[in-house]
Amino acid sequence: MITRFAPSPTGLLHLGHAFSALTAWDRAQAVGGRFLLRIEDIDGPRCRPEFEQAIYDDLAWLGIIWEEPVMRQSERLPAYAAALDELWGRDLLYPCTCTRRDIAAAASAPQESAPLGPDGVVYPGTCRDKPRMSAARGPRPDGVALRLDMASAADATCPPDAAGPGETRWSVGFEEAGHGPAGETGWIETGRDSLVREIGDVVLARKDIATSYHLAVVLDDAAQGVTEVVRGQDLFSATPIHVVLQRLLGLPTPRYHHHRLIRDETGKRLAKRDDARAIRHYRNTGHSPTDIRAMVRLPSVG
Repeated sequence: MITRFAPSPTGLLHLGHAFSALTAWDRAQAVGGRFLLRIEDIDGPRCRPEFEQAIYDDLAWLGIIWEEPVMRQSERLPAYAAALDELWGRDLLYPCTCTRRDIAAAASAPQESAPLGPDGVVYPGTCRDKPRMSAARGPRPDGVALRLDMASAADATCPPDAAGPGETRWSVGFEEAGHGPAGETGWIETGRDSLVREIGDVVLARKDIATSYHLAVVLDDAAQGVTEVVRGQDLFSATPIHVVLQRLLGLPTPRYHHHRLIRDETGKRLAKRDDARAIRHYRNTGHSPTDIRAMVRLPSVG
């Protein structure tokens, strides 16, 4: 088993991060597996060296040991560009000039519904049918958002004959090792129509950052040989996107373990701006790693 913890150095780690890192660490330790650390630092303006150092300090204080060298996304931009070039060459990407305001306005039109997907309001497809620059007419454009044509991607990854003669079950699936939002365990499938309607054409490259979380996490997990992805329930709905990308790019699909989220007393999910629950705060006020485990309801270790 190979698992990982992949924080962004955009703030101090809090109890929710501690729970996720310790859950991955414990699961790897229980089976003699490997634990890797990855720094997701592609959002340059928000990432700061002091936050990255705090990640190392906090994890070491919690008793977590990771392998060196640590993977850093900022050093993997050529890998992301190569994947985008491949998808562009297969006519699976298209440029999008819509702003968030444009998307909200289109989705709120009287004749339209506004379903919510993993990235918020499902993109209404405004730029999808505009004349496209294909690979035959030019290279992939820079400095523009690129969206995945989910209908075409779904057709390429879950063809109607994949389930056997006479069957029309178009789907992608993954193995969930428990603790999905509804307690799912076993094989989880998402049908082609759900991919198109409920997820839609997600952004794979932002205008200001030449990749996205969805693309980077898929490529990074494959590069690190991750066999089990441990992360929060809030990312459960994004996993079908990642399975589609894995199939498109010929990458293995790991097992997933979507764990419960750590919330405050009002039920709100913790955020990095909540310094009162930062691991550094607990370290500075005399708490121990065992105390942190108790706070997030994890068993102590000997």
